[in-house]
Amino acid sequence: MGKTKTELTLSERFETAFNRIHKILKDTVKHAETDKFTELVHKGYNHVLIRHYKEDLCQFAKLRNAIVHEKIDVDYYIAEPHLDVVKEIERIAAEFEEPKTGLSISSKEVYYFYEEDLVKDVLSCMKKTGHTRFPIYNKEDKYSWLLTTREIISWLANQFDNPKIDLNQVKVKELYKREESHVVFVSQNATVFEIEDIYDEDHEKIEAVIITATGKKTEKPNGIITSRDLLEVALAEE
Repeated sequence: MGKTKTELTLSERFETAFNRIHKILKDTVKHAETDKFTELVHKGYNHVLIRHYKEDLCQFAKLRNAIVHEKIDVDYYIAEPHLDVVKEIERIAAEFEEPKTGLSISSKEVYYFYEEDLVKDVLSCMKKTGHTRFPIYNKEDKYSWLLTTREIISWLANQFDNPKIDLNQVKVKELYKREESHVVFVSQNATVFEIEDIYDEDHEKIEAVIITATGKKTEKPNGIITSRDLLEVALAEE
């Protein structure tokens, strides 16, 4: 039977928390050539949480090596870390084990439209909310494409000299372009780590990550994340 937290020495508590973080790093950092702790920290720099705690993690690695390498026996350490250090690494380990979900950092309420809806309603929504991306759904209630302000402005510019255009009658489907925006769907339980990996893999092409209950295109969006949202999270952490 294992020891309870109150029965563990500070060194044991420190090593336990360190191993918890190490496991998360190994599970999170992709394409790493080694599972060494400090190298995973450097390789995982694209993740805001790892980047935020980089210096602390590297210091923890040095302390851990000193403690473990100086062991006299399995349960006997020569040195004990300070209680404040132990509490801090345990706090960070808990944060790594329960990272923010993508839904928690997503743009405010998502507004979506159907292909049969009127463009004037989209324009009204843009003016009211300041949103720039709108998931579009078809008659079967399935996601069809992503309408962006860039496409709307481009379409309006091309219609500028067309006297027959009545914006009150134009339907959203008339703005559809063959060059669809690259969108990725994830479930509402997807973590920030997972969202960051998606953008890291193909950040130049992804227009948005749409969050639904289980990540299916047939579900309505609960949130939408852009590269700008990730940047704002990164700036808030630093």
